[in-house]
Amino acid sequence: MRSPAKVIRLPFVAILALCTAACAGSASVAPVLPFEEIQASEVTIDFDASATSAILRVETTVPVVCAVVYGTDGDFGMIATDDDMRGGAHSQHGPLMGGLEPETEYSYRLQGSDSEGNIYASETMTFRTPPASESTAPGTNVATQASVAEVSSEFSSSFAASNAIDGDPTTEWSSNGDGDDAYLTLDLGGETSIVAVAFRTRSMSDGSSITETFTVTIGEETFGPFPAGDDPVELVATADLIRFDVESSTGGNTGAVEIEVYASD
Repeated sequence: MRSPAKVIRLPFVAILALCTAACAGSASVAPVLPFEEIQASEVTIDFDASATSAILRVETTVPVVCAVVYGTDGDFGMIATDDDMRGGAHSQHGPLMGGLEPETEYSYRLQGSDSEGNIYASETMTFRTPPASESTAPGTNVATQASVAEVSSEFSSSFAASNAIDGDPTTEWSSNGDGDDAYLTLDLGGETSIVAVAFRTRSMSDGSSITETFTVTIGEETFGPFPAGDDPVELVATADLIRFDVESSTGGNTGAVEIEVYASD
C-alpha cells in the first residue's frame, strides 16, 4: 500500500529529529541504531518507464514505520514515506520516491522507528536512475483532461478518484474497501474516438488491493475483461462517458494509480 506521493524537502537531520520526537514522546533523544540490524532483505528499486519515480522495497525483522531520504550530491532533501495508509508499523515496506530525474545518481538512507521508540538509520547508499523509455503510447491520453463523473467510494480525500487521472504516478485513487465492486466513471467532455485504455492498479504490501482484470462500459456495451497493468489494451470505440469496473482483484481497497484513455492523434 502506498501513501499519496508528496515529495517533502527537508534536511536529513530535521527528518530524523521529527521521527525521534514522534516516537520517543519526550524531549530526550533516543540513540540512532543501525537499520541493518533489522533489515531482513536486500533493497530493490523498481523504476517506472519515465524514470521519474520508483518504489523502494525492503523487509525488516520487526514492524517499523519506514521512510527513505534521498537526493543528489549527498543532499538528503527529499523523503518518501512508507506505504501504510493508516500510518502503522509493519515489516514489508515500499516507499514511493518521486521527483527523480532520468540517468541521475542519487544518495539515500533508510530510516525507521518501532513501537519501543527505537530509531534506526542505514548507511548511505546510492542508486542511478535508468534512461527514460521511449513512449509507445498508442495516442494521446485524454483522461488527464477528463473529470470524475462517479466513483464507488474514496478511502479519504488524500486518495481521491481524481488522483487516477492526474498523470502523476506518485498519487492514486483508493476505494474504501470496495474490492471487486470498485468503479470509476470519467466524463471526457465530449464524444471522443478511443483507441486504447489502461488501468494501472494500486496495491498494498499485504498483497491486497491488486486489480487483476477490469472492464470498460460505454453506453449499454461492456468491453473486456482486460488485464490491469502498465500496458494499454486496444479498445476502439466512441465515448463521452466511460466507466471502468474492477472485474477481479485480491480484494480490499482497490483502486488505480492511473487510468488512461487514449484517443487517436
